[in-house]
Amino acid sequence: MGLSDSIPASIAAKQPTPVVRRGQYVYPPGLRLNLPFYRFHGFFDPQNPVLLFEHLRRYGRAAHYRILRNDVVLLNDPSDIGEVLIDKAASFGKDRTQKRMKILLGEGLITSDGEAHKRGRRVAAPAFHRRRIEGYGGQIVDLAAAMRDQWRPDVEFDISGEMMRLALQVVARTLFDMEVTPEIHDINDQVNVIMDLYHFLITLPRAELLLNWPLPKMRRFRAAKKRLDQVVDGMIKSRRAEVDATAGVSAHQDRGDLLSMLVAARDDEAGGDHRRLTSEELRDQVLTLFLAGFETVSNALSWTWLLLGQNPEAEARLHNEIDGVIGDRLPTLDDMPKLEYTNMVLSESMRLYPPAWAMGREVLEDVSIGPYRLRKGTMVFFSQYIVQRDPRWFPNPERFMPERFTPAAKAGRPRFAYFPFGGGGRQCIGESFAWMEATLALATLAQRWRVELVQGQKIEMQPKITLRPKNGIRVRMMRRQG
Repeated sequence: MGLSDSIPASIAAKQPTPVVRRGQYVYPPGLRLNLPFYRFHGFFDPQNPVLLFEHLRRYGRAAHYRILRNDVVLLNDPSDIGEVLIDKAASFGKDRTQKRMKILLGEGLITSDGEAHKRGRRVAAPAFHRRRIEGYGGQIVDLAAAMRDQWRPDVEFDISGEMMRLALQVVARTLFDMEVTPEIHDINDQVNVIMDLYHFLITLPRAELLLNWPLPKMRRFRAAKKRLDQVVDGMIKSRRAEVDATAGVSAHQDRGDLLSMLVAARDDEAGGDHRRLTSEELRDQVLTLFLAGFETVSNALSWTWLLLGQNPEAEARLHNEIDGVIGDRLPTLDDMPKLEYTNMVLSESMRLYPPAWAMGREVLEDVSIGPYRLRKGTMVFFSQYIVQRDPRWFPNPERFMPERFTPAAKAGRPRFAYFPFGGGGRQCIGESFAWMEATLALATLAQRWRVELVQGQKIEMQPKITLRPKNGIRVRMMRRQG
C-alpha cells in the first residue's frame, strides 16, 4: 500500500536541483521551487505529507526544500539519522510540529526540551521499570480475553475501533487504576476533538497567536482543552489526596497505577519544594502518557490485523506458534520469549505501518550531517514510514515478511534502518510497555480467532500525529476453536 504509484510519472521524472551551496552551507538536492508552489502538482497535499516524503526519497540520501524562507531537509539514510539522534543530538531541538503539541501536552516528555525533559524522564523512569510494567501483563491479558469472549463469528465490524477500545481499557487500568468510566471517555473525546483541530493549527503560521481569536474552530479548541484540564486535574487532585494520606506510612506509597506513582514520585536531583511534581507537570505527563499509550498500541494492532488478513500463510504460522506455546490456557509474561514469530509479526507490521511515522528536529547551531552543512534554524525530518521501506535494507519492501526480523536479519541492518520508537536520549520511554501490551493482546485474541477482511473496502492511511486507518478496517472474525 505504498504511495509511490500515486505520484504522477511526469512529476517524478523532473530533475531536482543539484546540491545547494550558500557560502559555507551545503544542502542536498531537492525541489527547485518553494514548496507552496507545488500545491497542485500531485505530490504535495498538506493533509497527507507522506506523499511529499515519498516523492523526495527519489532524490537519494537526503532532499531539500524551502517553505517560504525556511530550509527543510529530509534525511533518508540511517547513518545521517544516527548523527542527529545520537552523535550530535545536542545540536538539535524539537521541530515546530512538536513544539505546537505543547498547546495540548504542555511540557510533557514528547514536547519538552533541556532540563524540563531530563527532569520528566527522571521522575517517570521508575513507572516504566521492567518489574513494574510486568505487573500489568495479567491485566492486559484479562482485558483482551474479555474482548474476545464478546466477539461473535461472521459479524462484520471495524477492527481498528475494537483495538482502540481495548487500548483505552488498558490505559484506564494501568494509568488510572480504574475501568473505562465517564471521566476516561471524556478525556478520550476531548483529546480527539483537539487532535482534529491540531492538524489545522500546525498548517498555520504563528498559530499560537490565533488561539484566543473568536473563530469557531478556536472556540471548540479552547472548550475542549478547558474540559480536558478540568477532568485530569480533578483526577490528580483526588489521587494526590490519597497519596498524602498515606505519607506517614510510606513516602512513596502508591496503589500500583502510573498516576499514583507520579504523584508520589520525588526528583532527588531537585532541591526543596521542586522535588515533587507540580499539578501542571503532573497534568502534562498524564496527558502525554495517555496519548502515547493509547494511540501507539491501538494503531499497531489495527494494521497487524489488516496484514494478517492479507497474508493467510503468516496468520497460519502465527496460530501454530500460539497453539504450541500456549495451548488452551491464557498467555503469561513467561510465554513472551517463546512467542518469537508473534514478535516478528508485530515488528514487520510496525515496519510497514509505524504508529509514529515521522520525526523532526530543528538545528540549534550550525552543524554538519554527512556531506551536508546545515544552517541554524534548518528543519530536519526523517520518516520511519520511508526509511523502513528502503529496498537496500528490506528487499521487496511492500511485501509483508515477518522473517525479516530473525536475529540474523536484524544484525545485518544499520541501527536506524528500523526505528519505530525513535532513538537516542529521547527514545520512547514506554517502548517495553508497548511491546508487552501488543504481544500479549495479539496472542490472546488470535488464540481463538482468525481474521477475514471485508471485500471491496478501500483502506487508506491518515498520517497525522500517528498513522491511523482513515476509515477503519472492516473485518469478520472467524472462530478457531472452543
